[in-house]
Amino acid sequence: MVQVWISAAGLAVSTLIGSLIGFAVKELPHKWNDSVLGFCAGIMLAASTVGLIVPAAESVGARGWWIVLIGVIGGILFLNLLDGLTPHLHKITGLDSEVHRNNSSINHILLFVMAIALHKLPEGIAAGVGFNAAESNDAWAVTLGIALQNIPEGMVIIAPLLLAGVSKMRTLIISLSIAMLEVIGVWIGYGIGAISEVLLPVMLSFAGGAMLYVVSDEMIPETHSHGYEKQATFSLVIGYVALVFFEMAFA
Repeated sequence: MVQVWISAAGLAVSTLIGSLIGFAVKELPHKWNDSVLGFCAGIMLAASTVGLIVPAAESVGARGWWIVLIGVIGGILFLNLLDGLTPHLHKITGLDSEVHRNNSSINHILLFVMAIALHKLPEGIAAGVGFNAAESNDAWAVTLGIALQNIPEGMVIIAPLLLAGVSKMRTLIISLSIAMLEVIGVWIGYGIGAISEVLLPVMLSFAGGAMLYVVSDEMIPETHSHGYEKQATFSLVIGYVALVFFEMAFA
């Protein structure tokens, strides 16, 4: 139980740290931003495979491969469904509705922020569900991966909102609300995983699939859209290998 609290607090604090850095830095050049996000994408990729999908497969054995497959596909479809059904929710900015209708840039910024918010709950579930396993090393690897990714994510949502005219206080509230989604997710994952050992492999693979979706659909395209693909790719590989060795060191 203490481990779950530490994990939840760590994820929230990492997002807050990123937000505070975002207020201080205001804007990070694309070259560095893409490299940092690429590194985080590699960490997330390793966390989803080594920390979630592989343990799920090991727990069910060769004959239970279909359970893992269903869980991964379910996680991907779930996040894809949320992505398609989420309204723009322009009221969260506190700006006049006319401003939104006449400024496509603000709409784009909001969609980007909502995309980050969308995967916070599944990420929290990914961190929480692993603490039901006999060994929590994989859960800590996942938590570390998500926490490291939260810092640059917390940074990149601040500057666009401020530039769009959103007040500093409302921007901070939006950032903290997004962080709380992850905290809630940690306890949902832990609670569901504790209900039954049969559900644990499904939840692990489900969370792994959701994280794979985030990396492939959001993080990698973002790092490859400003002309710094090579740096982002190298950073991704370094991030992936770093978390693999971290997981091995604490295994």
